[in-house]
Amino acid sequence: MEILRKCSSLWALPILLLCFFNNNGVFVDASHKVYMHLQSTTSHVDANKVHRTGYHFQPPKNWINDPNGPMYYNGVYHLFYQYNPKGAIWGNIVWAHSVSTDLINWIPLEPAIYPSKVFDKYGTWSGSATILPGNKPVILYTGIVDANKTQVQNYAIPANMSDPYLRKWIKPDNNPLIVADKTINKSQFRDPTTAWMGRDGNWRILVGSVRNHRGKAIMYKSNNNFMKWTKAKHPLHSAPGTGNWECPDFFPVSLKNEDGLDTSSYNGKDIKHVLKVSFDVTRFDHYTIGTYDTKKDKYFPDNTSIDGWKGLRLDYGNYYASKTFFDSGKNRRILLGWANESDTVDDDVRKGWAGVHPIPRKIWLHSSGKQLVQWPVQELETLRKKKVQLNNQKLNKGKKVEIKGITVAQADVEVIFSFTSLDKAEPFDPSWADLYAQDVCAIKGSTVQGGLGPFGLLTLASKNLEEYTPVFFRIFKAHDKYKVLMCSDASRSSLKNETTMYKPSFAGYVDVDLADKKLSLRSLIDNSVVESFGAGGKTCITSRVYPTLAIFDKAHLFAFNNGAETITIETLNAWSMANAKLH
Repeated sequence: MEILRKCSSLWALPILLLCFFNNNGVFVDASHKVYMHLQSTTSHVDANKVHRTGYHFQPPKNWINDPNGPMYYNGVYHLFYQYNPKGAIWGNIVWAHSVSTDLINWIPLEPAIYPSKVFDKYGTWSGSATILPGNKPVILYTGIVDANKTQVQNYAIPANMSDPYLRKWIKPDNNPLIVADKTINKSQFRDPTTAWMGRDGNWRILVGSVRNHRGKAIMYKSNNNFMKWTKAKHPLHSAPGTGNWECPDFFPVSLKNEDGLDTSSYNGKDIKHVLKVSFDVTRFDHYTIGTYDTKKDKYFPDNTSIDGWKGLRLDYGNYYASKTFFDSGKNRRILLGWANESDTVDDDVRKGWAGVHPIPRKIWLHSSGKQLVQWPVQELETLRKKKVQLNNQKLNKGKKVEIKGITVAQADVEVIFSFTSLDKAEPFDPSWADLYAQDVCAIKGSTVQGGLGPFGLLTLASKNLEEYTPVFFRIFKAHDKYKVLMCSDASRSSLKNETTMYKPSFAGYVDVDLADKKLSLRSLIDNSVVESFGAGGKTCITSRVYPTLAIFDKAHLFAFNNGAETITIETLNAWSMANAKLH
C-alpha cells in the first residue's frame, strides 16, 4: 500500500487528499507548509508517553502503517509491518518483524525486508505471505524500482529454515516475478495477496490497481513452482468509480460455523468468498460477500452486498490496509489492521511516534450469510486484571452512572443494554437515506435528546465532561423496520483545537434483530484508542482520540442514557487491562 497522506481534518473523507510527499521525501500539506524529514529532526526526541497505548501493538518509536505478511508457522505468529526506522512520518519504509505465541505479546526482531536491490531500491511496500507445500513460507511484496514509483511484485524466502523465528530473509536475484504490462498503470500496481491453489493445481494471486477510476483486482497465475506468473485474461473483479484498490484480500468463509478456512479451500455449497479492498479515496476497508466461480476465475458479489463506497466496511473508523491469515493452530481466520493518527504531523514529530495496530480479531461469516462478524482474539482476556460489575441498573432520561474501581484509561468493557419497548424510536428522516451513517451521527449526536437512545458509554471522559468520547446506539423507525445507528463520536474527545486535529463522528448501522430488545457493546479503551464492537461484533468502530484532561488516572468512564425510553444495564463487566509485552 502507498502511504496515507494525512491532511488534518480531510482524512477519511471521500475526496482526493491534497497532500503528498515530494520527490525529496519532504511532506507538503495543502497550504504548502513543509515539514523537514525526520531523519534530521527527531533523532534526539524521546517517545511521548501521554497517548501511547498499553496493549495495542506499536513499536517504541517512529512511524508504523500496514500489517504485512501475517502468518502462523510452526507454532509461531509472525507479524511484519511497514515501518520507518528513522522517524515518525512515512518514509524509509522497511518490513519490520515481530513474533508471538499469543497475538498479544510480541518479541521484536530485526527488519526482514528493506530496500537493497535494483528491484526494490526505492521502496519495499506491502504484501502477503503464503506457505507452500513442504511447509515452505514465501513472501510476496511490492518493490519500487525508480523515482517514478514504478511498482513490481517481488518475493523473499527465509535464509535459514531451521531458525524458529525466521529472522533473516533473502531476495533472490530472479526478482521481480511480476512486471506490469502496457495495460496497467505501473505506479498503481501493488499489494499482492496471499496465494491460493486452484483445482487445476495452479497458484493464483491478486494485485490491486485502477484504470479510468475503475478499481480492480488483477489476477496472476503460476504453475506449482511459484516462479513464473502470467496475467489472467480478466481481473477477478472490478468496480467502476471506486478509485485505486489497495491491499486486496480474498478468502473463503464457512456457511456452517465460525471456523476459519485455508485460503486454498475450494468453492462448494458450504463456502462463500470475501473480497476486501482498501479504497484509497475513502480511506476505508470495504468488502463484499459472494461466489467465486473457479472455472471462469471470476468473483460475483451477492445481491445483498453493495459493490462500492456505500457497501459494507470492516470497521467504520480509523482502520485501513487490513490483512487476514488462516491460523491453522486454532482453526480460525485472523484479521489485522492499521489505525493511523488523527493529530497533526507536528504532533507526531513531537511525540516521536505515529500509528498503532488494532487488536487482532477473529473473523467469520454471520449465520445470515450477509455480513462478517469480528471479535477480539480470546488471548486478549489474559490481560484482564481488576474487575467491576453492574447489574440491573436503570438509566432514565438524562442519567449517567460512573464505572469506578478500575483503570478506565486502559480498560475492557462489556455491557448489555435492554429496553421494554420500541415505541419511542424516532422516525428515520428520509433525507438521511443518501447520507453516510457518520453524517447522521453528526446530526444526532450523544447530546441530542431522543426517544430510544442515545445510550451507551462515555469513554475517556474528564471529571466535568469537558472531554469525552461517547460510544452509543440510537434506534430509528424507518417504514416497516428499525434502523440501529452505532456511533463513536470524537468531536468532544479533546480540548485541542479542531483545526489541528481530526475529530470525526464515526458511525455505522447495525443489522440486528431487536426482538429481544437488547443491544450489546464492547469497548477496548487504551489511552488514545477506543475500539468498539456492537451487537457481538456485527459493527466495529475504531477511534483515535487525544484527551488533554482525561489521561491516566484523571480519566473517567460513564454509562449514560439521553433518550426518553428508560434503558436497563442488564450486565456490565469492566476490567483494568495490563500492559502487553511489546518491546
